[in-house]
Amino acid sequence: MDVAEQPDLKTGTNANWVADLVELLGESTVSVHKPDLDEHSIDKWYASAQPEAVVLAKTRDDVVKTMRFAHERGIPVTTRGAGVGYVGGCVPVSGGIVLSVFGMNEIREINVADGVAVVEPGVILDDLQTAVREQGWYYPPDPASLKECSIGGNIATNAGGPRCLKYGVTRHYVLGLEVVLANGEILKTGGRCHKNKTGFDLIGMFVGSEGMLGVVTEATLRLIPHPEARAMLTATFGDFSDAAAAVQAILNSRWQPSALEITDSFTLQAARNRLGAEALPDGNAHLIVEIDGRESSLPGELADLRAFLETLNAIEIGEATDETACEKIWQLRREFSYSLRDTGLIKLNEDIVVPRSKLVELVNFAAGLQEKTGIPVACFGHAGDGNIHTNLMVKDYDTDPAARERADEGLDLLFRWVLENGGAITGEHGVGLAKKRWFGDAVSETSLRVHRDLKAALDPKGILNPGKFVE
Repeated sequence: MDVAEQPDLKTGTNANWVADLVELLGESTVSVHKPDLDEHSIDKWYASAQPEAVVLAKTRDDVVKTMRFAHERGIPVTTRGAGVGYVGGCVPVSGGIVLSVFGMNEIREINVADGVAVVEPGVILDDLQTAVREQGWYYPPDPASLKECSIGGNIATNAGGPRCLKYGVTRHYVLGLEVVLANGEILKTGGRCHKNKTGFDLIGMFVGSEGMLGVVTEATLRLIPHPEARAMLTATFGDFSDAAAAVQAILNSRWQPSALEITDSFTLQAARNRLGAEALPDGNAHLIVEIDGRESSLPGELADLRAFLETLNAIEIGEATDETACEKIWQLRREFSYSLRDTGLIKLNEDIVVPRSKLVELVNFAAGLQEKTGIPVACFGHAGDGNIHTNLMVKDYDTDPAARERADEGLDLLFRWVLENGGAITGEHGVGLAKKRWFGDAVSETSLRVHRDLKAALDPKGILNPGKFVE
């Protein structure tokens, strides 16, 4: 889908603004070459729109100059990190400038005495986690794309991952931000303190704002001591609802896993097709339970948890008791999205969230949705916090208007059910373009007005990531 025909802003009053931008920042920083424009016109969703220019920022000064220039001329600016989002959040639907901060990739400081890391937005999450782990410390947020995604993108979407069940999402680890505002002013909020109640929670306003309120150029992140050890159990079930019931039973029995992941039969079969039939044991549902803590206590906890799982209709239970074995299981889990991509169907990656008490009901609803629409529904994800990725797998969604209409009707049913049951339409991917049409249903009129008021206050010309869910 090309959405460039839906501009919300003029791309400046001066027809020669691109040449002026090159003169301001230099030819090595501004690109108008088609391969660069193509690369920066998309993310992992299906929509695309080309900018007029790409700014490959290397420093905060590049960002400041870009924003001042764009603000003065009313030019749209869409900020981009690694570009691996799933909702079209960094697609420049109004053209203008794509401001890439991917080249701002320095880990400026890891200070274990203060328990902080100071990083630029282009740092890859896995690189940060590795550097921190080498010093015995831990940065827990861990989306499946951790080897590809950038810290700036994580902040933009308030990314989560499997371990947010125990440790929380990105917002819980952001202590301070440096943000370039729409007019080029620099805002610094928060700092190195692990407690700070000075004024409004401006950090919380920017985390999850999807690039519509400012451009993050530096983040101070909270670190915690790395758990001494971890261990895992895997369990297969004959029925997906049995696995969902097991999730609730584990939590109701006062276990606190560091991660609790569930997978349905469609996803399992796709993984077997990609990785080989022997990669996963038989069964129509799969559960991953990870625990962590002191090395001396884990064997006993693992044995008790295994005994408990054996009472929950599990067909087969496996164990991983060392780091290598645990990582092998997680690598398998990270392959699920790629396995679904291999089906050749378009994966509408819906990261809906429901209250945990509604988990079994969601699983049963998803089965009914598949039957009603004729569209395969692949469910997997972070069952421990109710964030089940409920993916409609649609043939020719990007090329067949009828297929798109039928799928969107299915999404209407899904989102309506989720909202009626106290859930949310996105838990970690963001709204972007993919969920824009449902944003008004997901928030109250007052909430929508407050969103718009905040946007207008910080970006009065509406140049930052225009065309998304707040206009």
